Amino acid sequence: HVPRNTPFTRYYLARFLQYQFHRSLCQIAGDERPVHRCSIYASREAGEHLLTLLESGRSKPWQDQLETLTGQREIDATAMLDYFAPLKNWLDEQNQGRQCGW
Repeated sequence: HVPRNTPFTRYYLARFLQYQFHRSLCQIAGDERPVHRCSIYASREAGEHLLTLLESGRSKPWQDQLETLTGQREIDATAMLDYFAPLKNWLDEQNQGRQCGW
C-alpha cells in the first residue's frame, strides 16, 4: 500500500465503524448483553438491516447510510471503548501500583 500511495484513512475509520455497526446490529437483534458478549449470529433482523446497508452501495451518502443503521450521522468511538472496557478494567487492576511506561 505504501509504494502505491494508498490512503490509509479508510482503514483507520473502518475500525471505528466496525464496532459502531456491531453495537447497532446487536441492538437490532435484541441482544441486551454487553457489546463484547453480543452475537448477531442467526439474527434474521440484524442480517436484513446489514443487507439493506450493503445493497445501497454508493447510491447514498455514507452519513445517510450510517444514520439508517445506527441512528447517528457521525462516526462514534464509544462502541469501541465499550467493547474493550472489560479489558481496560482488567489491565487497570493488573497494573495498579506499577509504573508503566519508559
